[in-house]
Amino acid sequence: MPLSMLPSFLVYCFVAMITPGPANLASLSAALRYGRGPALRQWRGLFCGFFAVSMGSVLVTWLLGAALERYVRLLTWVGAAYIRWMAWHTLRSSGQGAERDAARPTFRTGFLLQLANVKVLVFCLTTLSAYVLPYSRSLPALLAVGLFLPVAGPGCNLVWLFAGASMQKLFADHRRAVDVTMAALLALCAVNLLLPH
Repeated sequence: MPLSMLPSFLVYCFVAMITPGPANLASLSAALRYGRGPALRQWRGLFCGFFAVSMGSVLVTWLLGAALERYVRLLTWVGAAYIRWMAWHTLRSSGQGAERDAARPTFRTGFLLQLANVKVLVFCLTTLSAYVLPYSRSLPALLAVGLFLPVAGPGCNLVWLFAGASMQKLFADHRRAVDVTMAALLALCAVNLLLPH
């Protein structure tokens, strides 16, 4: 990628990753419900899951290129189904004590969320195909960008996580309203994935 494209690339990465999506909302929700420590445990899973998706995208982009695009729609449906499940679970578990809640933030929940997060997959594939492939098809060039992407995405998750941790006390008395809002936003993310763009 030419240096003249770097500002556009960085702005795209920031805007795409800071906007609400499943991982950002999960980070916010985990911090609001359980505090910074458990939310950071989940974030480590988000980071590793994002890294896995990014490296997988590098390999797939390098090996398959444009042939991959026909499978993105199927993956979108799978991701949307998982996000809807998360929304339903968030709504269903609202008002339960933390000890009864099966969705405590863990490394595993964060990792699995990123593996099913179509926003991350589409982001990685789009970034690699728009900012790298027009200029180079080399594996080192794809890897360089692919290694940066897990810094951009999970870095933005941290913004949401720390925002949630700082507002935890404020929202403690309004847990049901927060859970309904988070569930509605997750459902909206799932619907948005399926709408034509």
